[in-house]
Amino acid sequence: MRFISALAVLIIAGLLGWFVITTSTSTTHFPVKLGLDLAGGTELVYRADTKGVITDKEGALNSLRDVIEKRVNLFGVAEPMVELERSSAVAGAQEDRLLVQLPGVTDVKAAVDAIGKTPTLEFKLVNYVADTTSTTSTLKPIYTETGLSGRYLKSAELQFSTGNQTGAANQPVVVIHFNDEGAKLFEKLTTENVDRQMAIILDGEAISSPVIREPIPGGTATITGQFTPTEGRELVQNLNFGALPVPIELVSSNTVGPTLGGTAFEAGLMASAIGFALVALFMILWYRLPGLIATLALIIYLLITVALIKAVPITLTASGIAALILSIGMAVDANVLIFERMKEELRAAKAPREAVRIGFSRAWPAIRDGHFTMLISSGILFWMGTSIVQGFALVFGLGVIASLVTAVMITRVFLLAVVPEEGSALWRHLLETGFGKRKSNLS
Repeated sequence: MRFISALAVLIIAGLLGWFVITTSTSTTHFPVKLGLDLAGGTELVYRADTKGVITDKEGALNSLRDVIEKRVNLFGVAEPMVELERSSAVAGAQEDRLLVQLPGVTDVKAAVDAIGKTPTLEFKLVNYVADTTSTTSTLKPIYTETGLSGRYLKSAELQFSTGNQTGAANQPVVVIHFNDEGAKLFEKLTTENVDRQMAIILDGEAISSPVIREPIPGGTATITGQFTPTEGRELVQNLNFGALPVPIELVSSNTVGPTLGGTAFEAGLMASAIGFALVALFMILWYRLPGLIATLALIIYLLITVALIKAVPITLTASGIAALILSIGMAVDANVLIFERMKEELRAAKAPREAVRIGFSRAWPAIRDGHFTMLISSGILFWMGTSIVQGFALVFGLGVIASLVTAVMITRVFLLAVVPEEGSALWRHLLETGFGKRKSNLS
């Protein structure tokens, strides 16, 4: 049975190796997706103007992030990363920023065009007051915030009016549909403000100020303005791409060239290969046969981790490569604990296979606790960290899990498959030499 288990593990390892090798090109469905620092690309930083947000500022910013991400995805930019951050501005003030990373896009103008200028859509109540700056008796509009904005928009479509007392037929109008939350807010506003004007403001300009004649349920509103059918279609397209809930301003841009990113990627791979080779060499020289088996398990560990990175998928950054190298150390540490416990059992004159079983059993609590604390740390880093820290934490967490599987299960299966129940002189020599012990204490 132990030979069948070892054979099954080897077959699974072979399938994982086949998957990793055959999906190593960028034309497959599971390529390794590289982050901005490895693949090259463009980073854009926008400042979000939230001064006009009277309620739920956090919700408006989250909606802004979702809208920008949706727009970038619609333009086909590969693996964008859009996140919010709060940065210090002048004189210690705080400002809300939107960080957009576009791997593979090195043309800043193309990146800005991909995001484009999406309209800010707002609905505000209108009051008229005397214009004291004018020499004539005129009124000027004062707009009151309602909280109803483009963040509640579900879809928009272009229609043509049929004609009535206030407008001609076949004029382009834009019909917008709110989501459930927006529909409730729109109905409440129209119910409480009958006979008042509600201005429809696009990019800070009032394009229409219709009078609310009656409560409007259902979450549908009509934008009528002095625009042509072409302008109406462009407005509908922009609104469907996502009307921004708050205005944004591009404050900085940064480009990482593909050559620099490729150099960083190659350096990371070289560091990983050297680290793995040194660890494997140490294990084989110090522990001999068990070290050779641990190295085989370590190769399987790498196959599992890389397969997970491809399948999830995880965008690999330089910090992710560092996490992968660090988790190799965790995998080796577990094997060292196991082998040292086995050494103690061999010195107590236990039979080889019994020493393997007891060694794994005694090492398990320390391995479990060590890996569990590492998982807690990676979870906290992923939850509270920035995107770079999150990339490190995610790869490290997956590596810790793969390390636990390979050290506790795969190494054990292989050792039980090759170590006999009662060791011959040759097997005793291999095990004793492997554990740095020349003189046998076994009877």
